[in-house]
Amino acid sequence: MGEAAADGRLTARPRPLEALPSASTGVQRLDLNEGTALVYVPEGHRGDRPSPLAVMFHGAGGTAEDGLALLRPFADETGLILLAPKSRGPTWDLLVRRYGPDVALIDASLRHVFDRYLVDPEHLAVGGFSDGASYALSVGAINGDLFGHVIAFSPGFWVPGDGEGSPSFFVTHGTNDGILPIASTSRRLVPMLERAGYEVRYHEFEGDHVVPGDLAADAVMWFLGAP
Repeated sequence: MGEAAADGRLTARPRPLEALPSASTGVQRLDLNEGTALVYVPEGHRGDRPSPLAVMFHGAGGTAEDGLALLRPFADETGLILLAPKSRGPTWDLLVRRYGPDVALIDASLRHVFDRYLVDPEHLAVGGFSDGASYALSVGAINGDLFGHVIAFSPGFWVPGDGEGSPSFFVTHGTNDGILPIASTSRRLVPMLERAGYEVRYHEFEGDHVVPGDLAADAVMWFLGAP
């Protein structure tokens, strides 16, 4: 694990926008030295057309399948590639102690995808649910020079860090959330992000600790710049 991983910094970057040979589509499992992840590549992916990519983090005790499922219903229609790592522990490294092994895994997973698929550097997002949303806020802000968009479904906190770039944020939270009550989480986090100079699109909904399908769809359309 390098110094960059310990600081939460990702070093992987997309390849130049040049055609690549056709690569596998569908769900693929990555078994890397740093850990495991799932990739979903839409069936219509073309090696000569840059695709948007979203890295999605599961909640505490979750799986890579849980992370993939957050935006999987919208991937084929929009051409969205999804990358969903599995945290090395029961939740993400920052929530246990500090950045490290999970950042190394994300970096290795991104390098794998970037080496095989043509990814649009203007449409890179990071997101997640619950603990994964908190992690996305923190990793996304630090790596704003890589991720232009951050999607947080029911986050608990944000840990500011030294980073580059200025991503935009999409945050949703249920007003009846019994796991991460909205008054002590998003209603505090969103003003913090705004005071830090970030653009935030915020949606509250009547519901518990869940990701409503319509708001997940809104997040994808926001990310892709569609009306």
